Amino acid sequence: MPAVGAVSDIAREQVPGLHRLERMLGTAVGIDVRDRDVDPLALDEAFAHLRDVEARFSTYRDESEVSRLARGELSEAGCSADVRYVLALCENLRETSGGYFDIQHAGRDGGLDPSGLVKGWSIEGAGEILDRAGGRNFSINAGGDVIVRGEPAPGRPWRVGIRHPELADRLAAVLEVRDLAVATSGAYERGEHIRDPHTGRPPRGLRSVTVVGPSLTYADAYATTAFAMGPDGLAWVARHPGYGVYGITGDGNVRFTPDVERLLS
Repeated sequence: MPAVGAVSDIAREQVPGLHRLERMLGTAVGIDVRDRDVDPLALDEAFAHLRDVEARFSTYRDESEVSRLARGELSEAGCSADVRYVLALCENLRETSGGYFDIQHAGRDGGLDPSGLVKGWSIEGAGEILDRAGGRNFSINAGGDVIVRGEPAPGRPWRVGIRHPELADRLAAVLEVRDLAVATSGAYERGEHIRDPHTGRPPRGLRSVTVVGPSLTYADAYATTAFAMGPDGLAWVARHPGYGVYGITGDGNVRFTPDVERLLS
């Protein structure tokens, strides 16, 4: 689900700024900086940050902190400050979601997996690196989880596509956004990887959930949680100030909150 006008359009537009696409975090991550005066080393730092997050949090790397923690080889107290911080955020979300966001039963074998929050948190951290480097107009797109700042060109919003849940080459909708985060959860990219922690089975009732708000950390986690909840998850997201939701139900109907409606192209 590319951000329209972001990394995927660079070859056609010949746009100014800094642009890079790398494979990591289990997906393609694209950074598109439209400011002309940002030091290229900022991209190196941003991608180094993402590689460091992957090394410590990946459930597919036996030597990562998360994998060692899951096997009991490392205590939570012995983890790095970032890992402890993320685990605390995840525990808070478990409590506030009524157990629907539960990293203790999210892994491949029903074990520890905080990735439902980590990807958004890591991309948000990369955005903070660009911001400190003077970036005011940029997008970061990690497999459909997107943050945007400013504008791609004066007077133009960033256009972020919401992938159709069944037709990979089509968009269900396009959002026009500035200074926002967009995250989508569904069963189409990684299969039925999201489970209802209460039943252990894939949830039913939603094909995809897109959350829009100020923080990608929470937009990512809220989208995962809402998908696990099923249709009730849309109202759950809407109760969080500043966050809107666009959901496609199991019968193909579309439901969205007024703040998202204003962003629809």
